[in-house]
Amino acid sequence: MNRVSIWVLSLCCLVGIGLSRSEDGVEELKAKESLLSYLEKDAASPGANSLMVPLTLIQGAVSKGAVCLDGTPPGYHLDRGFGSGSNSWLIQLEGGGWCDNIRTCVFRKTTRRGSSKFMEKQINFTGILSNKAEENPDFYNWNRVKLRYCDGASFAGEGQNEANRLYFRGQRIWSAAMEELMARGMQNAEQALLSGCSAGGLASILHCDEFKDLFPKTTKVKCLSDAGMFLDATNVAGGHTLRDMYGSVVTLQGVQKNLPNTCTSQMDPTSCFFPQNLVANIRTPMFLLNAAYDAWQVHESLIPSSADPHGSWRECKMDHSHCNSTQMQFLQDFRNQMLNAINVFSKSNQNGLFINSCFAHCQSEKQDTWYENDSPRIGNKAVAVSVGDWFFDRTAVKAIDCAYPCDSTCHDLVFKMQLAMRPWSNGKRIQ
Repeated sequence: MNRVSIWVLSLCCLVGIGLSRSEDGVEELKAKESLLSYLEKDAASPGANSLMVPLTLIQGAVSKGAVCLDGTPPGYHLDRGFGSGSNSWLIQLEGGGWCDNIRTCVFRKTTRRGSSKFMEKQINFTGILSNKAEENPDFYNWNRVKLRYCDGASFAGEGQNEANRLYFRGQRIWSAAMEELMARGMQNAEQALLSGCSAGGLASILHCDEFKDLFPKTTKVKCLSDAGMFLDATNVAGGHTLRDMYGSVVTLQGVQKNLPNTCTSQMDPTSCFFPQNLVANIRTPMFLLNAAYDAWQVHESLIPSSADPHGSWRECKMDHSHCNSTQMQFLQDFRNQMLNAINVFSKSNQNGLFINSCFAHCQSEKQDTWYENDSPRIGNKAVAVSVGDWFFDRTAVKAIDCAYPCDSTCHDLVFKMQLAMRPWSNGKRIQ
């Protein structure tokens, strides 16, 4: 039987998504922010011996226009490597969704996802960022960096909106951060890994070849995308929720000028923000780590509240064990679409895969899914071991799980409500 991580969302976080009737939609925005936080937070609270790493703001970034949505300087967390890892670097790009219109970007300015004023002064390094060999066997003594995400377009935008004092400078943030880290020793790296989770996983795909080009050809450089394989999928009502949002992100934030020309020479800019149209043309070795039934995509792309106004999918959405056969077939079709999307990518000897049949999101930063005794496995090999085997060329890794429900090692996300399913009536909360 699958091990289940039960995430309890507050009423506003769960039912408020898409149901808020407030005039400015603040409750809905808070709900989406909360969903992201729950999906991406570490499964365990920091322990007494956890590594807490302070925030460093990038000096000089503002003068280069490399700023967060609100104009504040971007930041990162760096824990220095030691021993055999002193000249190895791991860059983890933070995730956190996107903002696709003025309203959502203005709201984002009031959170850590849009302003360094609200970023934690120190964060816990776990999973692939851990400094303990027993938690992170291959990368524990590397220089490990978490680059904070505060632009809303996967570090790819270029533009601004003067009327609302919004700065879309994701590409400049990327460049300023890489310049700073190169100056702090990364230029001497013998090996380097660019990784990222969620929107950061998309960013690691977008910037993979740029990252490779920073280094001499003698440097071993690879990229890892965790939960970044966002698909151009059809929702339960036949609409294209994610394509519509991506189109707005690309247009609003000026992303099109920073997309790979290998794609834009053949397809429209929105299509070129989707990883399925990018991964086959990346020159640098890349590893795709993804749940076949990605929890964020199930919630926000496949079954958004706008596509399920009568709530017929709600129980299935919150707990896949409540899906009927028709609903489960829809989710199986999504898995098949993901496997088709990576078909060409998977044929390259330099690339790696770990596609497990779980209802999860972001498995590299969470200790319980990265490397524990009961971590998710494919062929009895944990995520951390699979990534390490691929990076160090110990063995080829092309691990694709059989379809649900065959995998008993998943740490599936199940969402439980604290109150009954009738919290709203005529726009007012029932007390």
